[in-house]
Amino acid sequence: MLTRTPTQTLTEQLAGRLAERVRAGLLVPGARLPSVRECARQQGVSPHTVVAAYDLLLAQGLVEARRQRGFFVRDSLPNRPQAQDSPGHDAIKKGVRARLAPPGPLQNAPLQATALIRGMFHSPSGRAQPGSGVMPPDWLELPALQAAVRKVTASASWARSALQYGEPQGDGGLRAVLSQRLAQIGIEAGPAQIMTSVGATHALDIVSRTLLKPGDPVMVEEPGWSVEFARLAALGMRVLPVPRSAAGPDLEVMARYCSTQAPRLFISVSVFHNPTSYCLTPGSAHRLLELAQKHDFHIVEDDTYCHIAPEHATRVTALDGLRRTVYVGGFAKILAPNWRVGFLAAPPDLFERLLDTKLLSTLTTPSLLEKAMAICIEQGQLRRHAERVRARLEQARSRSVKLALAAGCRFVAEPMGVFGWVDTGVDTDLLAQRMLDDGWLLAPGALFNATRQPSTLMRINFANTQDTIFWQAFERMRDSMRG
Repeated sequence: MLTRTPTQTLTEQLAGRLAERVRAGLLVPGARLPSVRECARQQGVSPHTVVAAYDLLLAQGLVEARRQRGFFVRDSLPNRPQAQDSPGHDAIKKGVRARLAPPGPLQNAPLQATALIRGMFHSPSGRAQPGSGVMPPDWLELPALQAAVRKVTASASWARSALQYGEPQGDGGLRAVLSQRLAQIGIEAGPAQIMTSVGATHALDIVSRTLLKPGDPVMVEEPGWSVEFARLAALGMRVLPVPRSAAGPDLEVMARYCSTQAPRLFISVSVFHNPTSYCLTPGSAHRLLELAQKHDFHIVEDDTYCHIAPEHATRVTALDGLRRTVYVGGFAKILAPNWRVGFLAAPPDLFERLLDTKLLSTLTTPSLLEKAMAICIEQGQLRRHAERVRARLEQARSRSVKLALAAGCRFVAEPMGVFGWVDTGVDTDLLAQRMLDDGWLLAPGALFNATRQPSTLMRINFANTQDTIFWQAFERMRDSMRG
């Protein structure tokens, strides 16, 4: 709630709060601000104060007034870096989409990809956030991590290697244990086919920059990870959204893309897909590989949630044998997100090109953390930790599902994995804006589409939605929107 201070009027405070949200991307281009009366009610101020605050935002060029419709965030904001200065911000503002559907492809539609990331790093309150994509910090604690780092730094070999760059492909010990780990889920990849990266997102970026050039079409699942849409758009790619069902991607849509657009790449989350938690079926995986062979495109399989998924889950890389597939993995969802240890496994004929791209972007990766991660994997500490997290997540999921259903939400995908994909019955863009005032970060459904369109869906993190206080606040806000 706003309160008067000797240095700032209520009008200035309200305008400053809204301006900060616009510039941070929490209020996206094209978003409608609450009505004057609604904003006054939310903030506990007079309508006159709201009108004056909106006038300040108009003067700053952050919003525009549309006759008889209200105030909207402007599509083009002042003092925002252009693409040559910051491609990520350009992706936030615009994004690119090419959809194969009548009457033709859609392009230059607004997309807000980093609102969730900003919320992850700068939580609006001290509470667990329903829209967050990460586990609670206390779930990820593992004392063995510190012990592993101490063991590495105490060795005589480390004292010598610390004065040099690491191996271009990544630490040999880590690649060896990763090779063994991949074999357990049916993926045969020797250490020479594995390369480390600064997290899984960096691995995806290495593949994209190697196999694509600006203007190339690339197929991505929809709904899907909003950051992936924006990352590809920032590289100048034409994003072709492929509807994702419980069985897998829509192969008919992919076939039409292949006939008319000739895409070079398909990026997929086969196991515990984000945001639906769908898992690929063997039949869909087999037909997907047939399509890739027929139309000569590669498949990138992002197995971010492998540590909490069953080992028998279908992975297209295991069926393909690393011929047309590139496998991407990491540890941020299960252990030490700040370590930023990721990796990829690739076909031999692509590997040197991928390595060149890595060298041009980061030279090498931090070997200290890679060596420590290898110890945690080799000694079984990561496996035991993952088992504990899976058990904890199962309990959290059971409780969160009950709370969501009791609050009147409907699951449009079977609750599995980390995330639930729920229908709230109201516009979740507007709901997210209003809940933010109460300190709750939501993940509205529009964020997971290649073009931001109104949606009643939202993604919830099962680990972070066990608090009845949140669901009570959710019900109050949703009911007020309906009323």
